[in-house]
Amino acid sequence: MVILKGIPSILSPELLYALAKMGHGDELVLADTNFPTSSTCTCGPIEIRADGLGAAELLEAILKLLPLDTYVLSPAAVMELVDSDKKRGLATPVWDIFRQKLAHAGVQAPLEKVERFAFYERAKKAFAVVATGETALYGCLILKKGVIPGELLD
Repeated sequence: MVILKGIPSILSPELLYALAKMGHGDELVLADTNFPTSSTCTCGPIEIRADGLGAAELLEAILKLLPLDTYVLSPAAVMELVDSDKKRGLATPVWDIFRQKLAHAGVQAPLEKVERFAFYERAKKAFAVVATGETALYGCLILKKGVIPGELLD
């Protein structure tokens, strides 16, 4: 547990360090329990464990510290449903929760939907992948870091 004033306690020291080291345009993946985090991270991203924590609760905590990119159409992306899941009408209520958390943080852009294998490739280029305990299907999210204007830094 992180014991610092103003820092959400669910953010581990490893995750805080990664957030601090990320630069403008770097991406962070919040991966659900089915995502191949360890094999993806053999390609370069830092692997951070957050087992037992849901992606939505981590998202809320991360958004208190991490500015999202305002220079792109959407600073947040989810994995698009595969055709068989689209055909059977699979619901993705976790996306609504992501949208709510993002909107609460001031992000009005829609979620970008990325084809499954393109999502995996994009994750391989991310700065870090956080293995969460999220059990919702399609509960993965990519966040693109934005900038903090100098006048807001103290």
